[in-house]
Amino acid sequence: MAGWRLPKVLNDVAPMAKPVALYALALAAGAFVLQWLQYNYVAKVFAPEIYITLIALGFTGLGIWAGYRLTPKPAPSTFERNEAALKSLGLTDRECQILHLLAAGHANKEIARALDVSPNTVKTHIANLFQKLGAERRTQAIHKARELRLIP
Repeated sequence: MAGWRLPKVLNDVAPMAKPVALYALALAAGAFVLQWLQYNYVAKVFAPEIYITLIALGFTGLGIWAGYRLTPKPAPSTFERNEAALKSLGLTDRECQILHLLAAGHANKEIARALDVSPNTVKTHIANLFQKLGAERRTQAIHKARELRLIP
């Protein structure tokens, strides 16, 4: 199965699997320790308020740790275009302009009006972009352009 790939939904979930599994293991370990303490009669010596406080502190620390691990890190604020990829793909300035407008969500007619060209010219440029980026759809082209750091 050399060509087997994870579905897109699972690709989005896969980076979170390890921290979630670690969080689950930590919860299970905490439950095991509490059960062990109860069975060894240590829980009867101390007041329940102390255990409730310790459990609350443990879950607070665990929650902060999991939140830190699962929160995506902010992207760098400055964008630097990958000029090497731009040259290797052979994108023209006009194709770059159209790519930026595509990424902004503009329709072909809107792009044509903004660049003062015909809609057929825009379609030709988009077809060239698809071929150069190896894409079949607009969203694919935008995604690949962002991966290659051609657009922010």
